[in-house]
Amino acid sequence: QVQLVESGGGSVQAGGSLRLSCEAAEHSCMAWFRQAPGTEREGVAGIYHFVGKTIYADSGKGRFTISYDNAKKTLYLQMNALEPEDTAMYYCAADSGGDCWDYGVRGFGFWGQGTQVTVSS
Repeated sequence: QVQLVESGGGSVQAGGSLRLSCEAAEHSCMAWFRQAPGTEREGVAGIYHFVGKTIYADSGKGRFTISYDNAKKTLYLQMNALEPEDTAMYYCAADSGGDCWDYGVRGFGFWGQGTQVTVSS
């Protein structure tokens, strides 16, 4: 059974930083999603391990960095210059498929329980 366990969420003021962690075995396709109340879950950043490719949604470009530590079996999302609009529950996702990111939420079969990020102005 695949388990993904997120941590690192919290409350921060606008302009601050947080690093989210997700303990998970390496999968070919891994990503971070977020969901604010009343909105659909959206992709934030993805990584294709076997081709060394990272993808970012426009919302996180230049501010967020996704990475994976093989030794620690942990996926990270470094978030800088946080804005109140970044407030959401953040989820780690994984799949062994190919073009997972292209299919959004439907492209990922494994999910963590989420970690809350709250950014105040």
